[in-house]
Amino acid sequence: MQETPDVGELSPPQRTLMGPGPSPVHPRVLKAMSTPLVGHLDPSFVEIMDETQELLRYAFQTDNQWTIPVSGTGSAAMEAAIGNLVEPGDTFLAPTNGYFGDRMAEMARRAGGDVVRVGAPWGEPLDPDDVADACEEFDPDVFGFVHAETSTGAKQTNVPAITAAAHEHDALVVADTVTSLGGVELRVDDWNIDAAYSGPQKCLSCPPGASPLTLNDRAMDKVLDRDAPARSWYLDLSLLEGYWGDERAYHHTAPISNVYALREALRLVAEEGIEERWARHERVAGALKAGVEAMGLGLNPEPDYWLPSLNAVRVPDGVDDGAVIDYVLEHYDLEIASGLGDLEGDIFRIGCMGHGARPENVTLVLAALADAFDALGADVDGAAGMAAAREQLR
Repeated sequence: MQETPDVGELSPPQRTLMGPGPSPVHPRVLKAMSTPLVGHLDPSFVEIMDETQELLRYAFQTDNQWTIPVSGTGSAAMEAAIGNLVEPGDTFLAPTNGYFGDRMAEMARRAGGDVVRVGAPWGEPLDPDDVADACEEFDPDVFGFVHAETSTGAKQTNVPAITAAAHEHDALVVADTVTSLGGVELRVDDWNIDAAYSGPQKCLSCPPGASPLTLNDRAMDKVLDRDAPARSWYLDLSLLEGYWGDERAYHHTAPISNVYALREALRLVAEEGIEERWARHERVAGALKAGVEAMGLGLNPEPDYWLPSLNAVRVPDGVDDGAVIDYVLEHYDLEIASGLGDLEGDIFRIGCMGHGARPENVTLVLAALADAFDALGADVDGAAGMAAAREQLR
């Protein structure tokens, strides 16, 4: 017989989360998670489902009827989109300009798709002409792109142009909006995106567990007209339609508390106003950008495709990025992250997302970085960084 585990009361540290996610959670969202459970088919929960869907439509800027929270993290919403829209034998055109473009490609392969690539260096957006050329060469059934690449800090520009290039070849367009929804300008309908997925723990500042997904009628028609069912029963959107559609028929037990949290996070988005929220992220992250540049660090992407919600700050020569990350965590309870893939060791990834996109967090990050660099012997002008940030925030 096993011994009784001797486990103490849960007491995680109080961190300031300024990495690539999760972001700090608003107290109202935490409070919503602690409210009483009801059944996932309870009439009161059905009303909450309706409200959550309507709030999601506002955040995505879409009228899509098929707009839902997927039970799971952002990767579940990603797999729901790709695994349902890519059938065995379909050609999937995936980008090469970041870690999460590679993940799109891998999910499409596992769905049975024939993956082809459209190229751009890590940290740069796709060129619409290159997308058009790739569509001409490969005639894809589905084209995927990352709107806000978390691994590089680069934003995809000219989205209407790349969606138009794909649609000229009748390809469906799937957008990864994990690090943009609720923080960076995103207009699903105006930009003619057929399907988009996201995660709640980035610019929505909500714990992971119920992840946004939207599909227009054209995308949903393909889901419902598949020759063979999707390989995942759990994420089969033709089955989930019965629960999130008009029937409200049982499919699985929804993560009720996570839906509560997402609903409250989306209420905060609506109260602030989506365009005002985009502007706040740009203003506060702009102060962070000005600060690190004045310190002599600089950002990885060019200014034209800088991503406010995820700042890829270059690591100074001769500095161990891991030592800096460890220092600010130990001395300031501040979380930032290192680079991924091709940029591992070259950048710090510093989020400025949702409830975390506040002036006091920017000044904390700059002060902590200046202290860390000083302790590690790096030549960085911390005072200039703080002054530049303050000037931006006036």
